[in-house]
Amino acid sequence: MGLILTATAGLCLWIILWSLNISGLDSILIAVVMVVIAVGVRQLLPFLPGRRE
Repeated sequence: MGLILTATAGLCLWIILWSLNISGLDSILIAVVMVVIAVGVRQLLPFLPGRRE
């Protein structure tokens, strides 16, 4: 669920920044970085102390 929310927030941020005349490529790169960080956190969570079964 967190990845969907992050992707949605990234898309909203992209649209807002693009409407403020910031380059579309720059805006989408910010959104992509947000999603990549969310995927990385999701992959690392099982390995944190106290989260192992």
